[in-house]
Amino acid sequence: MSMERVKRFLDENGVKYVIEQHSPAYTAQEVAEAAHVPGRHFAKSVMVIVDGRLALAVLPATDRVDLRKLAQSLGAQSVELAEEADFSERFPDCEPGAMPPFGNLFDMEVFVSPHLAEADLIAFSAGNHREVMQLPYGVFERLVKPAEVAM
Repeated sequence: MSMERVKRFLDENGVKYVIEQHSPAYTAQEVAEAAHVPGRHFAKSVMVIVDGRLALAVLPATDRVDLRKLAQSLGAQSVELAEEADFSERFPDCEPGAMPPFGNLFDMEVFVSPHLAEADLIAFSAGNHREVMQLPYGVFERLVKPAEVAM
């Protein structure tokens, strides 16, 4: 359902994208390597709770989210990593750790790292640990409208 929603959204908006299969990989860096994508162009989705509300932080596989910096950038009182139980219902057909960066389709804010915004083309997990989806960053930005913040 989650990836079907993403595909339908992209198709309805006339977006060209590619889905590629790779050997099973679990960390963002491993997925990027398996898919032959530079880590700085692989968008990993990190679920966070910002002042009590669920949000999605999207950053390159090569980076780590700095929760203190993210809170400061957002002017938030608190930012913490979400537990799987906090968000698994929103992504019912996605394997844990393989959620697509389209939080807008799942009623949550999306924050993107300026480092990822520098990429022409981005790749991300397509709901499982064996497929990635690729599309131009500009398309992602236009459709998702993420807030670009330091993290």
